[in-house]
Amino acid sequence: MSTPPLSLSSSAPLTPRSDPLASSFATTYAGVVAFIAVVAEGSFARAADRLGIGRSAVSRSVQRLEDQLNVRLFLRTTRSTTLTREGDIFYAGCHTGVDRIVQAVDEMKDLREGPPRGHLRISSAVGFGRKVVAPLLADFQLAYPDVTLELVLSDKPTDFITDRVDIEFRNGRIEDAQIIARQIIPMQLLVCASPAYRRTHGLPATVDELARHHCINFRHASSRIAEWEFKVDGQMRKLTPGSRLTYNDGDLVLQAVLNGQGIAQLPGYQICGHLRGGTLVSCLAQHAPDDRGHYICYLSRQHLPTRMRAFIDFAIEKIRAADLQCAADLDLQQV
Repeated sequence: MSTPPLSLSSSAPLTPRSDPLASSFATTYAGVVAFIAVVAEGSFARAADRLGIGRSAVSRSVQRLEDQLNVRLFLRTTRSTTLTREGDIFYAGCHTGVDRIVQAVDEMKDLREGPPRGHLRISSAVGFGRKVVAPLLADFQLAYPDVTLELVLSDKPTDFITDRVDIEFRNGRIEDAQIIARQIIPMQLLVCASPAYRRTHGLPATVDELARHHCINFRHASSRIAEWEFKVDGQMRKLTPGSRLTYNDGDLVLQAVLNGQGIAQLPGYQICGHLRGGTLVSCLAQHAPDDRGHYICYLSRQHLPTRMRAFIDFAIEKIRAADLQCAADLDLQQV
């Protein structure tokens, strides 16, 4: 009698092979947890209460562990439960690991609820980082000496995961819905010139008059020239004026303006002191855009360690108190 051929259309279900590693781990983990609980509580009943499961479940877990180890771990009578010699050895081996797990759990809880400590990696655009963020760090560490800080300045976009950044300061408009962005202050952009430049060339009274002036441009890290932005008749207007000078560093743009080499559109935090001191004058303030901001950004509101919460609150308070809203000053020289 011949054997029938195998059929690929057989209705008999194929059962996946069990994973010995996974089943071994599941048995050992549950068994070790039950075993440690029994030793700690002194009985199966109290261990069950501690774990929030039935006494029979604890007993089955320990029994499976004993079967897997091929040893007896407890001597059980109706009145007592004691460790066997093998149980003593096994407990001594497990106890160190359990203590480390408990310690790790306590450390995580302490980072979430205890005094601020640990390391913070902070990112910021170069100009804002130098002028605004960096001066905060010394005072923050005086208040929180157990927090170490690392400030990374870059005008390139930051990836929180790849760059392992905890907190980032961003300028402009936030279009990334995957991050938490808290506005610290509005971002002001003002066209500025030195008094010497104004005496020689005057200042533009309208956006269209920019074409007749010596404009100084800023080049982003992406190699793109930064557009000048204005609000004209309620509508956003962007342009890139012709330029005799272009820099990829905001401080160099500012210095060129101070030297009377031309005019530039600069952020308020960079120029407020110069406007108040009279080393710069502004123009076209009536057309300054009003939809930008300086933001402090992070990935999630949940489970923030105290060092992050402390720094976020500290930075917001200090930056808001720094009086960087220079366009509101009534004594600024404007055209």
